[in-house]
Amino acid sequence: MKLWALGDPHLSFSQDKPMDVFGPHWKNHHRKLRESWTELVGDRDWVLVPGDVSWAMRLDEALPDLRWIGRLPGRKAMVKGNHDYWWSSLAKVRNALPKGMHAIQNDALDTGWWVLAGARGWLCPGSEEYDPERDPKYVERELGRLELSLRAAVAISGGERPVATMMHYPPVIGGEGTPFSELLASYGVRLCAYGHLHSSENWSPDVDMELNGVTYRLVSADYVGFRPRLLASTTGSPKSSP
Repeated sequence: MKLWALGDPHLSFSQDKPMDVFGPHWKNHHRKLRESWTELVGDRDWVLVPGDVSWAMRLDEALPDLRWIGRLPGRKAMVKGNHDYWWSSLAKVRNALPKGMHAIQNDALDTGWWVLAGARGWLCPGSEEYDPERDPKYVERELGRLELSLRAAVAISGGERPVATMMHYPPVIGGEGTPFSELLASYGVRLCAYGHLHSSENWSPDVDMELNGVTYRLVSADYVGFRPRLLASTTGSPKSSP
């Protein structure tokens, strides 16, 4: 079993939202995603999708995008991104997901090898867009949600299996930690995949880094060349069969 990640697919099959307005490398990006995903990912693999799945505003509008991902190889786990306005109640989202797709929110997922946790996160001090008047309350809310997920993951793992997380917003900024990275380290998380950052001006060498025992990997679709990024490979039999 291999653990992959690819964030920010920004699909829009139900509406006219061409992504090449953000640069020529985005032209027909869904075709690049499908070709590389099909080439790399096996049916028993897992792919983390840390948010910004669809441009849709409502869940019914997002269904073509979710079903498109659902038809790709592997099993998928995702968290909400800042543009996932279609993500309504968790029960409705889960009922709409195709077989083999899972939404993580305030809980964790047992893959049989890795235990998966995650949350959207939020802008932190050090981010250019951080507003000290607006954002602290949202940081506290998302920290609470992340901790609920991590508690669930630790309860599942029992200290015997590694925990991997995904977040939409960066939990490390400019090579420095944030309250989110401190929380991840305190729960013994091994891996964290995140997205949100687009364009080379935001891709400093430290977007991929190790901090306090946690390996951080940026997996925004354009950063990884619209190819799922390999995070880990595991051999042997799983503890369970989700």
